[in-house]
Amino acid sequence: MKKLVIFGGSGIGMIAASIAEDIGSHEVLGFLNDVIPEGNKIGKYKKYPVIGKTEKYLELLADQSIEFFIAYVGLQNEKETFEKIKEFKIPKERWATLIHPSAIIPKNFCSIGNGVLIAPLAQLSPDVTLNDHCILLANSFVGHDSTIDFFAHVATNGVVGANVHVGKAVHVGSNATIREKIRVGDFALIGSGSVILNDVPSNSIFIGNPGKLLRQK
Repeated sequence: MKKLVIFGGSGIGMIAASIAEDIGSHEVLGFLNDVIPEGNKIGKYKKYPVIGKTEKYLELLADQSIEFFIAYVGLQNEKETFEKIKEFKIPKERWATLIHPSAIIPKNFCSIGNGVLIAPLAQLSPDVTLNDHCILLANSFVGHDSTIDFFAHVATNGVVGANVHVGKAVHVGSNATIREKIRVGDFALIGSGSVILNDVPSNSIFIGNPGKLLRQK
């Protein structure tokens, strides 16, 4: 069995660990975390150790049985987190893709990158592209011919319509809806429950129904 090391902590990190356990694909070794000291545990019920800081991954790469997963959701720090990820010297094939068995994915109709997480009951339509390190949380939906770019996240119950392009490191909040044929620019944030009817510029925060610009970041 492969081993899994997760960059990050609770929240998305524990979701990743739980999916890896559910599908039996990996033994979860623990977390790399720059804030919580090594030896401490993460998790309320099932607990995993912090095994070191981020830079320890360079040492762990020597073990070919170890794969890695990024459980960062930057929100207000998307650019900073994006740049940090780009600096990792980890081969693409060493990023674990974690797909819960209850997710609905048309077989041979979608492209799914490396280091992707697809949570329970998430659904893809045909001809969807998920680039590396995307995260789709529970009950999210991506419509046909849409692209979710590098390190973008769609939170619980988020809906991305058909022919939509969601840019790099975008965060689509819980229960948000993006109408078909929309472009969401890189590093944008879509607030929870928002309804997006028009294109969203890069580096912006949109909220409400209909979605309106709150501010540029």
